[in-house]
Amino acid sequence: MASHRRPKQPTRARVTVLTSVAAAAVALTAQSASAAPAKPSKDEVKSQVDALYEEAEQATEKFNGAKERQATLEKEIGQIQDQVARGQSELNELRSVLGSMASAQYRTGGIDPSLALLLSEDPDSYLDKASSLEHLSGKQVEAVQKIQAKQRTLAQQRQEASGKLADLDATRKELAEKKKVSSEKLAAAQAILNTLTAQERAALKDEETRASRADSQRVDLGDVKASGRAGAALAAAKTKVGSAYISGHEGPNSFDCSGLTQWAYKQANVSISRVTYTQANDGTRISRSQLQPGDLVFFYGDLHHVGLYAGNNMTLHASNPRGGVKYESMDNMPFQFGVRIG
Repeated sequence: MASHRRPKQPTRARVTVLTSVAAAAVALTAQSASAAPAKPSKDEVKSQVDALYEEAEQATEKFNGAKERQATLEKEIGQIQDQVARGQSELNELRSVLGSMASAQYRTGGIDPSLALLLSEDPDSYLDKASSLEHLSGKQVEAVQKIQAKQRTLAQQRQEASGKLADLDATRKELAEKKKVSSEKLAAAQAILNTLTAQERAALKDEETRASRADSQRVDLGDVKASGRAGAALAAAKTKVGSAYISGHEGPNSFDCSGLTQWAYKQANVSISRVTYTQANDGTRISRSQLQPGDLVFFYGDLHHVGLYAGNNMTLHASNPRGGVKYESMDNMPFQFGVRIG
């Protein structure tokens, strides 16, 4: 016969232990659920800040491009408006000449109805009717034709100015948008840096200073001589090592990446454009193995960062707001190609 013994009941002591363990487990679970997320490490903060600096620089280069485009449009609009003003003055003079002819004709026997209409407030539609010219003298025909040509030119110039003004409005909106994005990214980066203690920030700064010093020594050990205009540009940039990185600045005391390269080449009496995207087309593209000191070097797939090749696999560049103008290994960024100016 099978046994039907009851299972052994737990003692009071055993119940107490089990209850205590369960309660502790519940308490630990609740404590874990309500605990604040772990504070990021110094290295994690550096990685997050570097990513935000990169995004800020992308917006900065687009801001610089829009700023340059705005200046170009404003100059072109000013020139067109000057042309329109001169053209209107010339048109008024032509009408005055035609008016003198009409006055002379009137004194000798009355003004031709066709000529009277040409001098009215709105003769444009009438000017298109060639039959009206049959009643006029040779000089009058010539004067009318000049008026017609001048009116057409003015209409085209006004239309062109109108289109450029619309482009300028769109460019100004883009300018404000990119500046806002860049400022927000930089503010977010600073907020993350502020989560570090003073001791952690000092340690991070010390690490970067030692790394920058080591990079400078690598350039010196490379013993690569620069020459020509590229060499002169590199020599100028070397005098700015340690200068601040500030978005939109192009020297002489603070720079963003393309501001530094443009300024450096300007010291070598060479004019290059303002932003990375156009600097990439300012010379001949070359491979990494062809690089010589002073050549422009471009990084990242969208070409939002540029520096000067300093020799020994190093670049001299305006790095970011934390690093400023410094030497750095080209292996630290995704190299795309070089550009030789001239």
